[in-house]
Amino acid sequence: MTRILGRRDLLAGSAALAGAAVGSGFMCVEFASAAPIEVPMVEKLSIRVLVDSTHDLFLRPRTVNGVSVQPTPLQTGFPNVIHTQWGLSLWLESQRGNELRTLMLDYGYTPDVLITNMGIMGVDVKKVDALILSHGHFDHFGGLMGFLDKYRGALPADVKLYAGGEDNFCHRLAGAPGQLTDYGTLDRRALAAQKVATVLCEHPTVIAGHAFTTGQIRRSGIEKVLPNTMVEYGIKDGLGCDATQYTHFTAAELQGKIVPDEHTHEHATCFNVKDRGLVVITSCGHVGILNIIRQAQEVSGIKKLHALIGGFHLGPATPDYADQVVSELKTFEPDVVVPMHCSGLTFVDSVRKIMPDKLLLASAAARLNFGVA
Repeated sequence: MTRILGRRDLLAGSAALAGAAVGSGFMCVEFASAAPIEVPMVEKLSIRVLVDSTHDLFLRPRTVNGVSVQPTPLQTGFPNVIHTQWGLSLWLESQRGNELRTLMLDYGYTPDVLITNMGIMGVDVKKVDALILSHGHFDHFGGLMGFLDKYRGALPADVKLYAGGEDNFCHRLAGAPGQLTDYGTLDRRALAAQKVATVLCEHPTVIAGHAFTTGQIRRSGIEKVLPNTMVEYGIKDGLGCDATQYTHFTAAELQGKIVPDEHTHEHATCFNVKDRGLVVITSCGHVGILNIIRQAQEVSGIKKLHALIGGFHLGPATPDYADQVVSELKTFEPDVVVPMHCSGLTFVDSVRKIMPDKLLLASAAARLNFGVA
């Protein structure tokens, strides 16, 4: 369930952001309900990797603990070639009985790469039921508006984008102190112009009756946010985020200062696969993969971790820290771990050392299958 963001909830800044859309009868922002969710179960799940940082042209089919990976049949022939880039986009197809659902999770860095790979992989955009954004980094939303420019007419008229918190819309910067460069801003005005409502999922949310999100992720234990972007809170020329609406922002953030990104808005997408357990997709995992697993277990009431998939943001990690995280990850007894994107070779090396029988590698154009055969 979601509730429309009411007029009394909107401060002047955020009202200005949605002004044109509201005037035409279209409300561009909704909030996920705080009510507990009833986690759905699916019988099958398939994940196709539309965009990732690598492509293994010689990927061979392999099965690890009931999870299979295989190359996707491609529309081959010159000049078709799968493109890679720093970013991630996943195509999620699930089944329960005769009911099928298709979700898109994240959109890579640029629309050209996303759209090219989608065409080569032969996915059918008309099947998409909902859109999900894991967090407000350009390598995850950079391809979104170009995708909508090309395919909005093929999507449901009432399609929604399920994102985390308000700070998805903050302006972000990258680089060393004193040498920061623009890292983009997700523009809710552009989403409203495409008649795509954004559902802010600070609370766990069921999506299309098959998937669920974790909501805002609690932090505990050994994990820390490793170096990444800086973030600027506030609204300039209609772009940005309204920190004054929320209670979890610091004084520095409320003053519009540029501060390290703590990823309060990040959430994970999950499935409960029949007789297998949770499939947890972290996308980037800035807030810690162990924290994300615990959150998924808590909101779902399901302890069994079938698979952990996605970017784990341990590329910047030291070997000792990666070993520490993987050692604790082993205690969750996952059936399979599938690192992508920002996970890093240090993490892969740690898994090979500590829990080698759980590791499954994929790449752009790979297809992962879960559930009954």
